[in-house]
Amino acid sequence: MEQTKDDSDFEDDFETKMETDTSAQEARNGKDIQGIQWEGFKYTRDEFRDTRLKQYDNFVNILRPSSREKLDKEHGQVVEKGKNFYDFQFNTRLVTSTIVHFQLRNLRGKEVLNVARSVTPTQKLPGLFSEPLSRVQVSSMAVKENLILLGGFDGELLCKCVNQPGVAFCTRLSTEDNAITNTVDIYRDPSGSLRLITANNDCKIRVFDAQSFTRVSEFALDWSVNNTSVSPDGKLLAVVGDSTECLISDSHSGKVISSLRGHKDYSFASAWHPNGLILATGNQDTACRLWDIRNPSESFAVLKGNMGAIRGLKFTPEGRFLAMAEPADFVHIFDTQSGFLQSQEIDLFGEIAGISFSPDTEALYVGVADRTYGSLLEYKRRKDNHYMDSFY
Repeated sequence: MEQTKDDSDFEDDFETKMETDTSAQEARNGKDIQGIQWEGFKYTRDEFRDTRLKQYDNFVNILRPSSREKLDKEHGQVVEKGKNFYDFQFNTRLVTSTIVHFQLRNLRGKEVLNVARSVTPTQKLPGLFSEPLSRVQVSSMAVKENLILLGGFDGELLCKCVNQPGVAFCTRLSTEDNAITNTVDIYRDPSGSLRLITANNDCKIRVFDAQSFTRVSEFALDWSVNNTSVSPDGKLLAVVGDSTECLISDSHSGKVISSLRGHKDYSFASAWHPNGLILATGNQDTACRLWDIRNPSESFAVLKGNMGAIRGLKFTPEGRFLAMAEPADFVHIFDTQSGFLQSQEIDLFGEIAGISFSPDTEALYVGVADRTYGSLLEYKRRKDNHYMDSFY
């Protein structure tokens, strides 16, 4: 077959990106894990890191210098860094991530769905309000229970069954100008029914039945909701947003059960420990707070980032580790069995689009959004026989 110029360009680009991929063996031999050729820069990696830490401007909405000083004094918990719970495995630039909104990093999943063109729903159910959509800018994503759930920058919601062709359901949740779908998730309620939940800038949380796609409930708040997470038993809903407080609500009625106070700015991340008793919340005040919901009057620990807001939080399925992502450059992994007193620090360069553990906890994936060094990094959970990978 005659090779066209477009084919040649694509293959050249493919080969170039393949050359910039980094394996565990290459990293052990001294290659930068992101393929950055530091010898071509006037700064060493350490010098650039030092400059980056000093010059990075963390975005805040309401945090004042006095509040920042108070927060710094509050960090009495000393965390032992330098642990290695997950070893670098592979980095590829063949997979790149993008960020639609700089404050939103709720992109997590491992499936592919093309939403660049017109999308028409395949399911036709009585009373179902579904409509075709086009050129959706994905702002949030969740993959669970054989479903892909996407939220859009203009308030869109799309759902696809992994093992079926086409998009099962898609609609626009709100007609307001600023209705970005900040977060989406898939969970089972206490009865075992599969639910879809969305949180939007129009200050509303919406819950849908995953089979009929009918709206089950809708809760209105006084501020934009940036993130929600449902407890493992499906009974409680953690709600964070354009407020210094985090609300714990009944997932069925929306009734507020308790209000968690301590953060100094707006929150954009939350995650439940699998035991259902510990909640982690991430804030633009550069801190993650840990709460025991049996004693919601104050957080029992404060975990601080290096330079930016905490925009991503994820526990491993069995609860051994908590991953905490800053907006750029750093992902922290805390050992829950040490009381969150031991951590690993993943140091890289670029905006972090999202983090995700594999269901078997064996891998941690980090998406990096950068025009030049955008990539997907994979880390492998360390075992006693981790040296065996050198034989493969």
